[in-house]
Amino acid sequence: MTDSNTGPLIKPADIAAWPILRIEYRTDASGIAELLPPGIEPGAEPNVHLSIYNVPVLNEPEYGVVVKVNASYRGTEGQYALGYGIDQEAAIFISQELNGQPKYPCQIRYFRNADQVEAKCTHQGHSFIEFSGEVTGVAENPPDHESNEWWIKVSRAVGSAEKSYDFPPHVVRVHSTGGTAFMETLEGTVKLNPSPWDPIAHYLPLREQLSANLVTGIHKSREITLEGALDPEAFWPSADVIGGSRWPGVRGGPKKLV
Repeated sequence: MTDSNTGPLIKPADIAAWPILRIEYRTDASGIAELLPPGIEPGAEPNVHLSIYNVPVLNEPEYGVVVKVNASYRGTEGQYALGYGIDQEAAIFISQELNGQPKYPCQIRYFRNADQVEAKCTHQGHSFIEFSGEVTGVAENPPDHESNEWWIKVSRAVGSAEKSYDFPPHVVRVHSTGGTAFMETLEGTVKLNPSPWDPIAHYLPLREQLSANLVTGIHKSREITLEGALDPEAFWPSADVIGGSRWPGVRGGPKKLV
């Protein structure tokens, strides 16, 4: 049961209705374009979407951070996922294998104490996202939404043959519908720290923070489908990534940033 003024009523210590910390900010369009593989285009607005969460997965808490940018595929607007950093190893590799979801290991510190909200995301010893803010009020629930998210499913050829694949790159579409049960506004600023493992500060610098909210969502539907193929030769430079993310890498590790 929920009320737009009082928020969700849950049992003490139940993680099922933890709100998601959602942050949206404007960056440089050129940075987004540099990260997208050929065939996926920058969206209408050069915005970055951060989600920091704690949800039950495999019957236990999963803390995570999602980094997405506005992008379109074949004229359909959506968001391209650069990474799902999570603290639960069991959900990482199967998600990559089945659907191309860009998951990788990450340590997440996220909590609310009274009206103070704190979050920190750390990978390989580098804290690449931090947030500290205060709840300032209840926001009006937005209307129900429909969204598209783009992943990449690909497998390079065994033996590392140049520009060869066992499964060439395809776009995966995640089509979701949902609503909002309760939303609160936050006063606080996200901090992006330099990191070779999650180079968000390098590729997607913060130019203007647009919003920060605690959102208790309503899940209605989610469909994951294999969409069209990308040009395999043009995609080859995008095949090297950091771990299971879509951040550019060199043979699975971080690339040198200049």
